[in-house]
Amino acid sequence: MADTVNASIVEHFRTLEDPRIERTKKHLLLDILVIALCTLLTGGEGFQDMALFGKSKQAWLQTFLALPRGIPSHDTFGRVFARLNPQRFQQCFLSWTQAVAQLTQGALVSLDGKTVRASFDRATASSPLHMLSAWCSDQGGLVIGQIKTEAKSNEITAIPDLLQLLALQGCIVTIDAMGCQTAIAEHIRDQGGDYLLALKSNHKKAYTAVKQHLHEHIEHQLAWRTAENLALYQHSCHEVQSSYNTLSVKELQQRSAISLLSQ
Repeated sequence: MADTVNASIVEHFRTLEDPRIERTKKHLLLDILVIALCTLLTGGEGFQDMALFGKSKQAWLQTFLALPRGIPSHDTFGRVFARLNPQRFQQCFLSWTQAVAQLTQGALVSLDGKTVRASFDRATASSPLHMLSAWCSDQGGLVIGQIKTEAKSNEITAIPDLLQLLALQGCIVTIDAMGCQTAIAEHIRDQGGDYLLALKSNHKKAYTAVKQHLHEHIEHQLAWRTAENLALYQHSCHEVQSSYNTLSVKELQQRSAISLLSQ
């Protein structure tokens, strides 16, 4: 019988080394980590939010955490996270999120890059920190993978590295136009996932082929586009009708005379 997937935060972070010396360990590391992750999952953003979340949910937290000295202060959260090994923390975090992904197979996974606010170092003139993240919409926006890139222009090369960290079997991966590349689509398919990529006019031939197809097969062939329905729309009646049309990869290749999204 297949082993049951264990998605417990405690289980996956158990091996993370505690950087503190023995006499300063007033709070258990696992208690600190669980409170911090729960805070972020519920919309918190910083160490003060972690302390506030812990105090407001202390009765619930005590049902599964030791909390020998109560809830840590925001200073304690800050000091501990400043000293944790970031690589080891990432390994534990990814191990946990991959377990969560296995339990929720078939989720929608979205990739997006963001520049971290106030991360520009004026003293050294270092570029601001740019992060490429993968988050799962079915889990309340849980970030299931994240890597740092030098700049937004480097997202194309970073996307395959991030995809490699994820369990994509049965998932749909969405990426903006930056990730609209043949190699990226193939990478997702190789991992058992499906993809939804944004196509913009910088892929001139493919964009023109899709636009032409939609115009020929949809624009003038919608059965519901009658004078009566258009009149209803013009009078602000809340009536929505949808129509879907697909274009095969082979047909797109024939239309554009290039490999799909190879530009």
